[in-house]
Amino acid sequence: MAQTEKKAGLLRRTSSSKKPLKEKVLLMYEDIFTKEDPTKSNPRFWDELFLMKVNLEHLEGKLEALDGDEVVKIRDNINSLFHHCVQALAEEHQIKVVNALQTLCALFRGVHQKNKSATGFDIINMLMGFDKAELRMKELMESLDSLLCGDGSESLKSLCLKLLLCLVTVTDNISQNTILEYVMINSIFEAILQILSDVSSRARHGYDAVVLLALLVNYRKYESVNPYIVKLSIVDDEPTLDGLGRVIHHALAEYNRQYKEKEEENQGGFFSTLTSMVGSMFIADADEKLSVQTNEAILLALYEAVHLNRNFITVLAQSHPEIDIATAPAVPIPASPTTPLGTTPPSLDMMNNPELPLDPNLQTSNLLITFLKYSSIVMQDTKDEHRLNSARLCLIILTCIAEDQYADAFLHDDNMNFRVNLHRMPMRHRKKAVDKSIPSRPLVCAVLDLMVEFIVTHMMKEFPMDLYVRCVQIIHKLICYQKKCRVRIHYTWRELWSGMIFTVCELYYEASALFSVLVTFCFFHFRAIINHFNPKIESYATVNHISQLSEDQVLEVVRTNYDTLTLKLQDGLDQFERYSEQPREAGFFKELVRSISLNVRKNVSLSTMSQDVLLKEFSSIS
Repeated sequence: MAQTEKKAGLLRRTSSSKKPLKEKVLLMYEDIFTKEDPTKSNPRFWDELFLMKVNLEHLEGKLEALDGDEVVKIRDNINSLFHHCVQALAEEHQIKVVNALQTLCALFRGVHQKNKSATGFDIINMLMGFDKAELRMKELMESLDSLLCGDGSESLKSLCLKLLLCLVTVTDNISQNTILEYVMINSIFEAILQILSDVSSRARHGYDAVVLLALLVNYRKYESVNPYIVKLSIVDDEPTLDGLGRVIHHALAEYNRQYKEKEEENQGGFFSTLTSMVGSMFIADADEKLSVQTNEAILLALYEAVHLNRNFITVLAQSHPEIDIATAPAVPIPASPTTPLGTTPPSLDMMNNPELPLDPNLQTSNLLITFLKYSSIVMQDTKDEHRLNSARLCLIILTCIAEDQYADAFLHDDNMNFRVNLHRMPMRHRKKAVDKSIPSRPLVCAVLDLMVEFIVTHMMKEFPMDLYVRCVQIIHKLICYQKKCRVRIHYTWRELWSGMIFTVCELYYEASALFSVLVTFCFFHFRAIINHFNPKIESYATVNHISQLSEDQVLEVVRTNYDTLTLKLQDGLDQFERYSEQPREAGFFKELVRSISLNVRKNVSLSTMSQDVLLKEFSSIS
C-alpha cells in the first residue's frame, strides 16, 4: 500500500508515478496570485482560506518572487487579501484569527523584502491601497488593541505582539517604515501598559511588550512628535512602572545568570590552567566567548525609561530578595531561530514572581544592582564595535542616573546598604574577591567601583577615550552632589585617584580639559593640606619633646586639627553640562536601533506554535 509523506507543502505518493498533490492552501495562494478575483469561481474563498493552516514560507516566497509588472496586475488581490485578514481578526473562530495574524506577517515581510528600494507610499499602496490605507490600518490597530486587552487566548496575544514586532522591524531603519505613521495615529500604548501592569500578562508577554515599546519610542524621534515618547514621559501609575522595571530586571538578571554559568564552566578548564602558567595575557580571549552577545533591546528600554520618565527613577531602588534564577523551575519557552546569550526572555516563573517571602538572611537586590552587575560584564571587553556600543549605552544610562537628584539621594543613603558583587576582569596580580568579603555599603560605592574598575583595566593601545571621559563625568557628577549636599561617604579613594592620575600622566597631551582640571584640583589641595598640618605636627613635637612622631601620634594631630582645615574649591568644579541626547548622541542611537531591529527581525517567529497546541488551548477556554 502506498505511503503518503508531507514535505514542502506537497503530498507525495512514494510508490506511485502520479504527480504530487499540492496542499489546498497552496492552490488557494496560486488563485490569489492570478489576475482574476478568486471569489468569482468560489464565493466562499476567503472564509475557507482562513480555515487553512498558513504556509508562511511559501506565501512570503511567492510575494518575493513577483516582478514589477506582476505586482501591478495582482495588486487588487493583495489588497483584498489584506482587507480580509483584518476582517478575520474580528471572527469568533479562533483558528481564523491565528491564520489571519500569520498571513498579515507574511504580507508585511514579503512585500517589504521584495521592494526594499520602493517608497513607503508604494508599499502601502501595494499592501492595502493608498486610498483605503487609513481605514484598513485603523481597523487593524483597533483589532490588535482589542485582542491584547481582552480576556481571550494568551496565544493570540502573543501572536499579536509578534505581528507588531514583525511590522515595526520590516525595514532596517524603522524611521523609514512609513506604515508606522498609522501606528503612531492609532496608538497601542495603553495596551502595552496594561500588559505590564498585570502580573499574569506581564509574565507571558512582558518581554515582547517592552521591546516593542522601546522600538516605537525611537520612530522618527528627532524628526517629529512621537506620541509614544510623550506618553511614556508622563506615566505615573506605580504598578505599570513597577511592571516595566520587573521585565527589564529579570531580562538583565537572566543574562547575568547565563554569563555566570558559562564562567563557572570555564573555571578549572584549559584556559584556567593556561592562565596559571603564563599569566593573564590569554584571559581576554577566554572571556571573549562569554560576552559576545548582549541584550541591547532591553538596555534601550531601560535607557528610555530612565531618560524620559523621572517617576521611573523610584523603580530602580525598589528592593526585593535576590534569588537565583537557576533554582526556579523553568517554563518552556517557544524556541526562536537563534537565541544568543542574553537575547531570550527569562522564564515565566521568574517573570511571574512579584511577591516573595522576605528572609532576613537573604541578600536584597534591586534593578539598579542588577544593572550594575550587567554593566560590569559588558564593560570588561570593548574590543569590537558591538561590545563598545553596549558599554557606551551602559555609561549613558549611568550618566542620566547620576544627574537625577532623587537617584543621587538613594545612591548615597546610609540606610540603604547593599553587597554588590561586580564582575571584575581577571588579572594575575589580584585575587578574585569572595562574595562574603564584599562589604555592605551605599550604592554610590558600587557605582564608583564600576568606574574605577573600567579605568584601571583598560590601559590599552587603542585607548577608549570616549568611555574614559564618560566614566570621569559620572564620577564628577556624583562628587558634585556630595559637595552640594555635604555628604561624606566611607570610600577608599586611593584606587580612583591613582588610576586617574596614571591615566593623565599617560595621556597628558590627549586628555580632555576635565582631566587637567582634576589634576590641578588634586595638587592644589595637596599643598593646602601640607601647609595646614605641618606646623601643627611640628608644634606637637616641640611641646611634647619628641624628635620623631609615630604614625598614631600624627593621626591624633590630624584628627584634632581636622575641623580647622579649609579647602577652597576652584570656581566651576561643582558645575557640569547636563546630558542631552540630541544632537551629540543621535547618530549613536540611530545605529543602535538599526542593530536591534535587525536582531528582532531575525529572531521573531509567528510559527512556533502548532495548530494542535492552539486548538488544545482554545478548547479549554470557557
